[in-house]
Amino acid sequence: MRILLSCGETSGDLYAGELVRELRLRQPGIEVFGLGGDRLAAQGAELLAHVKDLAVVGLLEVVSHLRSLRRVFDRVLSEVDRQLPDVAVLVDYPDFNLRLARHLRRRGVRVVYYVSPQVWAWRRGRLDTIRKTVDHMLVIFPFEEALYREAGVPVTFVGHPLVDLVHPPADKRGFVTGLGLDPERPVVALLPGSRPKEIAHNLPPLAGAVEKLAGERPELQFLLALAPSLSFRAVADAFRSLPVHIVANQTQGVLASGTVSVVASGTATVEAALLGAPMVVVYRLAPLTYLLGRRLVKVPHFAMANLIAGERVVPEVIQRELTPERVAAEVRALLDAPARREAMQAGLAEVRRKLGEPGASGRAAAVVLGAAQRL
Repeated sequence: MRILLSCGETSGDLYAGELVRELRLRQPGIEVFGLGGDRLAAQGAELLAHVKDLAVVGLLEVVSHLRSLRRVFDRVLSEVDRQLPDVAVLVDYPDFNLRLARHLRRRGVRVVYYVSPQVWAWRRGRLDTIRKTVDHMLVIFPFEEALYREAGVPVTFVGHPLVDLVHPPADKRGFVTGLGLDPERPVVALLPGSRPKEIAHNLPPLAGAVEKLAGERPELQFLLALAPSLSFRAVADAFRSLPVHIVANQTQGVLASGTVSVVASGTATVEAALLGAPMVVVYRLAPLTYLLGRRLVKVPHFAMANLIAGERVVPEVIQRELTPERVAAEVRALLDAPARREAMQAGLAEVRRKLGEPGASGRAAAVVLGAAQRL
């Protein structure tokens, strides 16, 4: 069995890697090729391009990468034409993958889409393209299923794959002590994002907030979770001589250790919700990108935890509001109010419940194999 798998971001690579692991448990001899990252490659996939060269944030930023993305697109189709896959699994990354779906449909390749484009937030017109090109949509958020059913798209809510993957360290005190920190003192966890463009926008106000908080409260300790795709030096330079401990490949440990976490909007906010980590969600885009996008986005919240909950469980500090003063104020408010942190954790527990039972990747694998084996 030959499977095309296409993902263009770090989170998609994580989900794709888990999916292929589950597929191999059920069908050991499958051949997988396509676009992904280290997680997908670790599961034996042949990569035609790596996510580090594909992940782009913002409408305007995409334009500057069109030529290189076109080359990747043509490379994928060339390999498809060399030997048609039995099924294609497209993971999120909609600007690229929906276009790819159209070309696959013309070639008679079955398409399973895993992790829905955010049509509930903007560009709802994409539903028509999805209806015409996607054989089955696998959604990971509970509110997405009804939308696709109403649009006439075959859909399954499989649950969120992070439910199986997010776990606090067995010994949180030991984790903190192992980093040279004092487990009796409060910790502010920092997750500035996973893409270079993201941190370029997010780091300056976060560094300013750290400077303010460290000056006011010397008892505070600061831990920053460094994404694998980021340069240690670039992040360290942003904080200069500030007392920030940078930790690579330990996102969940950092979140679980935080008395309060400051988290860039995205997949990390779902991880924080699953860990019950009190948080402030932050995000900033290039001004023109934000202006263009905000006119199109039709949701009441930015943070995924709030969207899943259907109410504001965690504070959001977005765009022009993202200043050192505002971030520091939100962190102070949570540090000084244990009851507020407990109420937030109760809201996040409900978010976790709504994300479904363990086994999402296995349920997704069953649908993919069913699509591949259908005559």
